[in-house]
Amino acid sequence: IKPLVVAAALESGQFRPSSVVDTSPGFVTVGAKTIEDGRNLGRVSLTTILARSSNVGVTKLAMTLQPDQLWETMTQFGLGELTSSGFPGESAGMLTHFNHWQPISQATLAYGYGISVTPLQLAQAYAVIGADGVMRPVSLLALDQAVDGRQVISRDTATAVRRMLEEVVRPGGTGTKAKVDGYRIAGKTGTAWKFAAGGYSEDKYISIFAGLAPASDPRLATVVVIDEPSGELYYGSDVAAPVFADVMSESLRLLAV
Repeated sequence: IKPLVVAAALESGQFRPSSVVDTSPGFVTVGAKTIEDGRNLGRVSLTTILARSSNVGVTKLAMTLQPDQLWETMTQFGLGELTSSGFPGESAGMLTHFNHWQPISQATLAYGYGISVTPLQLAQAYAVIGADGVMRPVSLLALDQAVDGRQVISRDTATAVRRMLEEVVRPGGTGTKAKVDGYRIAGKTGTAWKFAAGGYSEDKYISIFAGLAPASDPRLATVVVIDEPSGELYYGSDVAAPVFADVMSESLRLLAV
């Protein structure tokens, strides 16, 4: 979800790709909740917020936006709405209207809590970033040619976020295991506690990697979801990113990209 928040910040006009956010002292308190990073990253760029997956950085970013600005961008990406797939029983996920948000709602939304999305919705959102900001209908059937879409974020915003997401996969980022030899990859790791009765489980996870390839001229958007990874490793960077690399590598080869 973090790249979509960065896109909302850029679309608001309050931030540029070179903007800096102060994450010191490594945590931020919203209401009764303290949101932390693994370490104090200090003053960091929007690119570093994504590359290092800073919860504090993206929370501060989200909290500077008007609730309607953030909600509008999320809906433009297709969150909270059915896709056009027409698949029976498809879920629309959950994106509460901003009129019902509390400050903590806006803060936790920034790093993926208090919201639910399907893998298809997430793939559609990343496809927007890959398509220079154009949203096209989802089809479960192969089409002979691309259908017309609509511009939901600016081309400049999409390009900037895509370049930032390349840093996630480069040395120093959280997604190095998603690297595919010979191709530029743009993507994002995700690790979340699973929703359980009364709140969130603290021993069951969903691990994710979502990304685009080749980042220079995207042809594919892919989302890998590992539901309740077993063993000692459970971060998206460890369990979902390598699967993404394998799937993407073979897919690019089959498409002769």
